[in-house]
Formats: sequence, structure tokens, C-alpha cells
Amino acid sequence: MAQPLPQRTVRPREGAPRHLRVFPRLPRATIYALVPVITVFCAFWLLPFAWLIALGTQPDNATQQNAYWTVLSQPRYLQSLVTTLLLSASVSLAAVAISGVVACFLARHRFPGKGLLLALLTFPLAFPGVVVGFLIIMLGGRQGLFSQLGLALTGERWNFAYTLTGLFLGYLYFSIPRVIMTLVAACEKLDRSLEEAARSLGASQWRIVRDVIIPGLAPALLSSAAICFATSMGAFGTAFTLGTDLSVLPLTIYGEFTNYANFATAAALSVVMGLVTWGALLLTRRFSSYSLGSTL
Repeated sequence: MAQPLPQRTVRPREGAPRHLRVFPRLPRATIYALVPVITVFCAFWLLPFAWLIALGTQPDNATQQNAYWTVLSQPRYLQSLVTTLLLSASVSLAAVAISGVVACFLARHRFPGKGLLLALLTFPLAFPGVVVGFLIIMLGGRQGLFSQLGLALTGERWNFAYTLTGLFLGYLYFSIPRVIMTLVAACEKLDRSLEEAARSLGASQWRIVRDVIIPGLAPALLSSAAICFATSMGAFGTAFTLGTDLSVLPLTIYGEFTNYANFATAAALSVVMGLVTWGALLLTRRFSSYSLGSTL
């Protein structure tokens, strides 16, 4: 019987440059495929972001100081940043909590109309931010449903559309469908035998949820919360529809750019918002990897 030929391993020459030893030689087809990707990345992300960073180093129109220093030292910009952070974090927590319960129910129960219900729950994904803002106005505006209801019951109008409460509800409205789609798929992949084992050992339902279901869903919960946070940080259409008096970063950037032609400060605010969002996504990725490793 013929013996199989030993596989030949190709090693770089001793005199070859160091980078050829570390990085393998890419096929020519791969290089050709990467050219348009790198071109688009440089043209539509790297160069604009680099220009934003450079523009933020110029002086602010009002203070004549560095725009980054102005953003970090002026109370109104700090208030806008803190308000946006708290609002985005609140939306993320509420969306994950509500969607987690709904997703577990949909993943574990079969009933007529389940597909239709899931389609209706994810339907707001088709709405732009302006439409979501209009729906909040129809609900809590001066002539909205709650305004008419409050006028009939107490003689006073219940208005909340043009406040942070209305903005919170608007962000929550278009965040829940994104989270539900992710968590339904994650709930369907949970190992039900772990729950049965915990139940056979006498664990209560709350103990099963705390020690089995939540750790199993932790990576999906963290990634969904990160997506909600990033979306809420930069959402503009809903905030613009509900009023320009709200002190959130997207409206602050828009006002500096259009009303005052303060391009340096607008660029600095954009860079700060991008860095905060990127940092939150990075931390979420780290925690998600840690929680995934701990559950294996």
C-alpha cells in the first residue's frame, strides 16, 4: 500500500524581511477585493472623521478658545452631554427590560397569530425618526390623545410630547423592535435542560430567571443595550420633530452648525459624542466576551 506523501511546509527565507515572516502573502484576488473596501472606508469614514478632529482644534466663535476645551468647560455643553448620556442609558435599560420579557414569551409559546404579532412589534423599524416624533405629538401633544383625556377628566391638558419624557418614549418606541428581534433569536437557543435541572433541584422561578436565563442571555442583552445606547446618542429626527429646546447633543450640534455657523464647536461636539459612543460599544464588547466565556 502506497504511503501518503508528507505535506510540504513553506517557510520564508532566512534573509526575507520581517514583515514577510509575520504577515502571510495575500492572494491577488483578495488584494483586488480589498481595494474598493479600503477606498470606501478612507473616503467616507477616515477622511471625514480626521477632518472633524482637525476642525475641532480651531477656536470657538464665542470664547476664542480651543473648541474641545470649550466643550469640556462650558456648562451648557456639559449639560447637553450629561442629559444625552442619561437619556440614552435610560432608554437602553428600559428597552432591554421590556423586550426581554416579550422575547422570552414569544420564544417559548406557540399560539395563532404569533407571526403577525411579531411583525407588528417590529413594524416601527420602517418608521423614520420624524414619523416617530409625529406619533408622540399625536399621543402627548397639545391636541393629542392624553391632552384631550386630561382635559375631560381634570380640566387640564396632559402634555409631555415636547419634554424629555416625550423624547424618552420616542426613543423607546423605535428601540424596542431592534431588541426584540435579537432577543427572540437568543431565547430560542437557550438550553431548556438547564432550567429543568435547576427546577428539579428545588429552585424557584425567580432563582431560575436570575441564575440560568439572564446569564444565558447576557451577551445578547449587552449587545442589544449597546445598540440602543448608540442609536439614542445620535438620533436626530425624533428630537428635531419634538422641539429644538431640548438639550440633547444632536440638537446642540445642529444649532451650533446652522444657527451660529460655529463649525469648530460643532465638530468638537461630534467627536466627543463619537468617542463616548465608541467607548460604550467597546466596554460592552469586553463585558459580552467575559460573560460568554463565563457561561461556557
